[in-house]
Amino acid sequence: MAANTQTNMPLRQIAVAFEELALALKSGNGDIQLVPFCRASSRVSVLFGCLGIAFKFAEKDFVDKIQSLTEASSSSATLQALVELDIKSGSMRGGSYSNNLLLVKRGLDMVKVLFEKLLVTGGNSLKDPASVAYARVLAPHHGWAIRKAVAAGMYTLPTKSQLLKKLNQDEASARVDMQRYVNASASIIQYVNNLFLSRNLGI
Repeated sequence: MAANTQTNMPLRQIAVAFEELALALKSGNGDIQLVPFCRASSRVSVLFGCLGIAFKFAEKDFVDKIQSLTEASSSSATLQALVELDIKSGSMRGGSYSNNLLLVKRGLDMVKVLFEKLLVTGGNSLKDPASVAYARVLAPHHGWAIRKAVAAGMYTLPTKSQLLKKLNQDEASARVDMQRYVNASASIIQYVNNLFLSRNLGI
C-alpha cells in the first residue's frame, strides 16, 4: 500500500469529513451548515467513480447536485434554511435545491448501506452488497430503464480487492474507515430525513 497519508486515501477522507460533520451537528445549534455538508458529500463522489459503469450515472448526478447545493449556499447558510426558502417560494418540485438535497442524501445513504453490507459479507465480490444497497435506497426512485441498466452494470463492478487498491487501503484499514462512515453518516442522514418528514414532505 502507498504511503499511509490521508491525502491519498479517499475512504479515510470520507470518514473524517463525516465525523467532523456529525460532531458539528451534535455540538452546534441542531442544524447543519450547507458548505461543510457539500464539502463532505463531494468526497463520496470519488467512491461512485471507483465502482465503474454500474454507478457512472450516480456519480455524475451526485456531483451535479452537490454543485447546485454549493451555489445555493450564497442564499442559504444551513440545510434548514435551504428547505424553508424553497417552501416559502413554492419551489419544492424536481430541480429545486431541496430536491437536490434529497438526491444527495440518498447517495450518502446508499454508500452507508453498501458499507454495512461489505462489513458483514465475506468473499471478494461487490455484486451482492452493491445490489442490496441500490435496491434498498435508489431503485424505488428510478424507472424501469435505469434499474435494468444498473442491474446489467452490476456484473462489471470491480472486485473488493480492486476497489481497495483504487482507494489505496488494505482490508483492515478500510473496514475501520467504513465503520467510521457508517456511524457518522447515520445522524446526518436522519437529520435530513427529519427536515422533510417534520414538514410533511416525502423523502
